Amino acid sequence: MPKTQTLISVVDDDESMREAIRGLMKSLGYTAVAFASAEEFLSSCQIPRTSCLITDVQMPGITGLELHHRLLAAGKIIPTILITAYPDDSARERALGDGVVSYLSKPFDENDLLTCIRSSLNI
Repeated sequence: MPKTQTLISVVDDDESMREAIRGLMKSLGYTAVAFASAEEFLSSCQIPRTSCLITDVQMPGITGLELHHRLLAAGKIIPTILITAYPDDSARERALGDGVVSYLSKPFDENDLLTCIRSSLNI
């Protein structure tokens, strides 16, 4: 699938982080959309088109891991990368055990994020 047909959805309540990741994805040739909350993403029409989801762990309302669980419960298998400013080894292990493809601590290197995306897209 061409990169331009690969939709990366970014969910983060931190506008600067959300827009930085969205901008990076676009600069690499991906189609990217950004959402300020899990609720906003869940009510969007982008879920069926999303090839990879990048979401913050700690957000008001629905957390990134809860978002992952809700998608799975609805039968939506979207490779999910969790990002967090509050790394926790037990939370990381739990998330990876629940099927999250990657768990990155902020600040992270762009190359680490790209490696996670390529892995989640099997490219």
